[in-house]
Amino acid sequence: MEEKCGVFGIKSRAEKALANTVYYGLYALQHRGQESAGIVVNHDREFYSHKDLGLVSDVFSKEILDKLPKGNIAIGHVRYGTTGGTLRVNCQPIEVHHHKGNLALAHNGNLSNAAKLHKELEESGAIFHTTSDTEIIAYLITRHRLHEKSIEDAVSKAMNDIEGAYSLVITSPAKMIAVRDPYGFRPLCYGITKDGDHVVASETCALYSVGAEWVKDLEPGEMLVFDENGVTSRKEHCGKANKKICIFEYIYFARPDSMIDGISVHRSRLLLGKMLANASSVEADIVIGVPDSGLDAAMGYANAAGIPYGIGLIKNKYIGRTFISPEQENRMDKVRIKLSPVRSEIEGRRVVLIDDSIVRGTTMGQIVNMLRDAGAKEVHVRISAPPFQHPCYYGTDIDSEENLIACHYSISEICKMIGADSLAYLTVEALRKITGKDDYCAACFDGFYPTA
Repeated sequence: MEEKCGVFGIKSRAEKALANTVYYGLYALQHRGQESAGIVVNHDREFYSHKDLGLVSDVFSKEILDKLPKGNIAIGHVRYGTTGGTLRVNCQPIEVHHHKGNLALAHNGNLSNAAKLHKELEESGAIFHTTSDTEIIAYLITRHRLHEKSIEDAVSKAMNDIEGAYSLVITSPAKMIAVRDPYGFRPLCYGITKDGDHVVASETCALYSVGAEWVKDLEPGEMLVFDENGVTSRKEHCGKANKKICIFEYIYFARPDSMIDGISVHRSRLLLGKMLANASSVEADIVIGVPDSGLDAAMGYANAAGIPYGIGLIKNKYIGRTFISPEQENRMDKVRIKLSPVRSEIEGRRVVLIDDSIVRGTTMGQIVNMLRDAGAKEVHVRISAPPFQHPCYYGTDIDSEENLIACHYSISEICKMIGADSLAYLTVEALRKITGKDDYCAACFDGFYPTA
């Protein structure tokens, strides 16, 4: 049930074709999930939706968008799933109908107590239709809503039950609600358009794509309630835990043009590359990055090492991330289709290859072979993160330790397995320089989990 996703929501004072706005917002968040996409429009307190498997541009044609009515609230979701989860029923936003009104919910993250809650809800009579823990959140909010005077009170009560990572965008018949978990594992930000429409999104790049100006990042534990009176901030869950933003958002997940909690993703990756060069320099003729998330770190490495930066790999933009492909065979096939070496930049040269991670090792081995076939004299691999040693329970597809290459082999052994001339990673201690303090989760690297 592990997934990483993108959420988006907009509330307008007037009824508009908000599905189009959400479409552009989800398009900007496509990197956060390529398995499915969905939009729910709140028109006169009734919900109209379309969800399906595929990329945003595949799921929503002009005809489908035109069929969705105008409304004053709309929310959307892009999903990233793992083996066993590629089902249309798991598409979000999830919708629930009860006698106090409708509820639609989009979720980014994972609950660490999902199994316990699932069992309790089933034993109390709940019937689950999906394999996503998002449905657990929806059930809990609905259960509390039947007894609470408002949807925001119900959400607040549900937050007492759930543990782990959750950035939520919710619409009830009359309100839009945005929630970030008390640890702040996943990002969530808020902005306003020139027309005064309120927009929430996983990343600032989605705000800018629809003409909204950033106002703030939600604090860990904060809830924003958007209704006819404007915006209300509720902070009864703030301060219940120490902030633990996922450090991998800066290393890999987020788009380089996004700001997360006031920190530039692009500049974070330049810094990672600089630290990598200072810690493990090597004589070479060119520095190249693996598109896309390795490019910024490669620039930082090249600048710090005084080695020319070049474009050595071209990415086919129409192929999804290999990290998302569930089956090993499919993953390997996609590497061949997805990346192509620029022989004129590679041939006869000593290459430093920068990437953000080595998970299983198969992808990196293929890339090194590509560069060898293109005539590279030497290939020195540098990783702008520490080795993956532990699985993640907060919404990141970091595999079980069984399939993590760094759990079973030393760095020198991995270097030999991928066919590189040398291999170096960043240290866990170096990650602190991104945020400047210990307010991040690096459990996939160091094994220190913020929750049980």
